[in-house]
Amino acid sequence: MNSEANARRIAMVESCFGTSGQPLNEQGRVLVGEGVLTKMCRKKPKPRQFFLFNDILVYGNIVLNKKKYNKQHLIPLEEVQLSSLEDDGQFRNGWLIKTPTKSFAVYAATATEKSEWMAHINKCVSDLLRKSGKKAAENHAAVWVPDSDTNICMHCKKSQFTLINRRHHCRKCGKVVCGPCSSKKVILQHQSSKPLRVCLSCHDEISSAQTQPNDSSGNLSNSLKDRTNDSSGDDDSDEDTDDPSIQTHPSATETMTFYEGGESSNGETQAAVDVPADNAALPSEKETNSSLQHPTDSTPAAVDATPVTPSEQ
Repeated sequence: MNSEANARRIAMVESCFGTSGQPLNEQGRVLVGEGVLTKMCRKKPKPRQFFLFNDILVYGNIVLNKKKYNKQHLIPLEEVQLSSLEDDGQFRNGWLIKTPTKSFAVYAATATEKSEWMAHINKCVSDLLRKSGKKAAENHAAVWVPDSDTNICMHCKKSQFTLINRRHHCRKCGKVVCGPCSSKKVILQHQSSKPLRVCLSCHDEISSAQTQPNDSSGNLSNSLKDRTNDSSGDDDSDEDTDDPSIQTHPSATETMTFYEGGESSNGETQAAVDVPADNAALPSEKETNSSLQHPTDSTPAAVDATPVTPSEQ
């Protein structure tokens, strides 16, 4: 590992986020790779810049491509579990990134990129768990159904969404529901210490599982806060802060770079992870092979970052 080149690259990532981001230069931390992935946000898919380190996954909104990012999110890799998605129409080469506090879908430009991203992330996760002796997380937040997937409440099947009748998301099952069908709140311990909005079905399910259903400790809350103070605040919003030059899906040659020895791979070196052969890219796609920098002697520092909170995706 070229520690000087690694430190220089991490410093560059920090400078791109500026004062809006958290410090990333920790002892033992290595920047494994970076690239643009299409993230399924609440309203529509949007390009996001992702940075894979050996202990955390960082992503943010692209304000100016390769120069400025904001809305930084840090995810400890020990909590991450990946799940491949089947191709569905225009949504191809996707997988789920699942954590206890937030789960979402991302899509790569090609099947090869998908395979390499998933292989690299899984190797980092397995290395961390092996070194720490910890077990993989068992509870993961639900993936939210995109707003565009339904025009009616997925609970009552009757209420139509309008400018006044807003969409809401159940934090337990991820369904899109109307206000009356999501008027209850419960504490989902693996997501937040504060009561979160859930649909009536999930509320009844959680209530029936309570050993003391009449407990007034605050685990169950029927009160609905003012919408301006609702815990469903969108920290990954669709604000028009993205670079307009990357609103369309990036080409395969622009989206992914992995590092070996601190230097950018030009595709001449085989990746240091096993990429499943059945995920090979389609013949018509432009493909790039990348090398992965996986340190063998360094131990990643503990992640000192605010956990990703449940929010609008």
